[in-house]
Amino acid sequence: MTNKKTGTVESVETEAGRARITWHPAENADFVLAVSHGAGGGIDARDLVALAAELPRHGVTVALVEQPWRVAGKKVAPAPKTLDLGWRGIWPAVRSKKLPVIAGGRSAGARVACRTATELGAAAVLALSFPLHPPGKPEKSRADELLGSGVPTLVVQGGNDPFGKPAEYPEGPYELVEIPYGDHSFNVPKRAELGQDEAVALITQAVTGWIKGLREC
Repeated sequence: MTNKKTGTVESVETEAGRARITWHPAENADFVLAVSHGAGGGIDARDLVALAAELPRHGVTVALVEQPWRVAGKKVAPAPKTLDLGWRGIWPAVRSKKLPVIAGGRSAGARVACRTATELGAAAVLALSFPLHPPGKPEKSRADELLGSGVPTLVVQGGNDPFGKPAEYPEGPYELVEIPYGDHSFNVPKRAELGQDEAVALITQAVTGWIKGLREC
């Protein structure tokens, strides 16, 4: 059962198993950002935690979504079709606020958000560390998923992400913000001119500004 306290957890049954949503509500929300984790981590990822802390102050309720495989304690993510199935299953819950929903995710979660955005009626897509290709294999591009989202899309990408550096991205109907020096987890090396806290602040600022632009459209 859901209430409006920050961090309230809601279990949702899907055809892929039980998912989990952790709600971070805004008092006067005009958007919901439903955002999921990648294949190698959970909702405690640095960027997801930062967005959940910052966006409610800007009128965005954040729903951190844990896919069924993660809730079940499995260490390996299932096939994309199963990930999509789990994501579809949580959609009625995130739509229950009767607000426009931004579909979001990091890494594999970003791919899911892009693949299903039009089908589910997402207002926009936030793609954090979109894995444009496997490391060292640029010929295996997943650009078609990104380019096919069909809705306003923001990509936030580390400058040194082995899954796709910003310069590798094709032209398309999306916005891209680079986090200098960042890797796939937005970690920046100690020798970088940009500190870790500054890198995280760039992420939240970029997303907040982008959502402000969505309101003005």
